[in-house]
Amino acid sequence: MIAMARAAAARYDLPAELVCAVVEQESAWDPYAIRYEPAFYDRYIYPMALKRALSETEARGRAFSWGLMQTMGEVAREFGFSSRFLSALCDAQASLELGCKVLAHKLAVNQGNVERALLAWNGGGNLEYPAEVLARLENYKI
Repeated sequence: MIAMARAAAARYDLPAELVCAVVEQESAWDPYAIRYEPAFYDRYIYPMALKRALSETEARGRAFSWGLMQTMGEVAREFGFSSRFLSALCDAQASLELGCKVLAHKLAVNQGNVERALLAWNGGGNLEYPAEVLARLENYKI
C-alpha cells in the first residue's frame, strides 16, 4: 500500500512521506478504518440533513471518517465523491485519491504551510496533530 500512497501523492504533487505519515497517523494503514464523529453530526450534518432531506444512512455516513486517510464523509461529498455509498472510501485507492486531493487543497489554502494544513486536515481539535504526523515522516523517507 505504501507504493499506492506514493503514487497518489505524486499525482497531487504532495510529498510522499507526508501522505504516508498521515495514513499511519489516521488509520495505521487499515483501509477499513472508520470513526463516527457525533459532535460533527450534531453541529454540521443534522441541520443540513433537515434542509436537504438526506437519507438517515447518508446523513450518518457524512459524519464518519473513512478509510486509509480518514476523510470525513461530508468532506468527500464536498470534493465530488459520487459513489452511492460512502463506504466505498474503504477502498484503498479511492481513499488515497480523495485524501490526497483534499490534503493538496488544505496545503494550497494555507500557502504551503504544512503545520497549518495539517491542523485544518484534523479540524483543529488536536493542536498536537501536526507534530504527531511530522514525527512519522522519517518512517517514509527514501
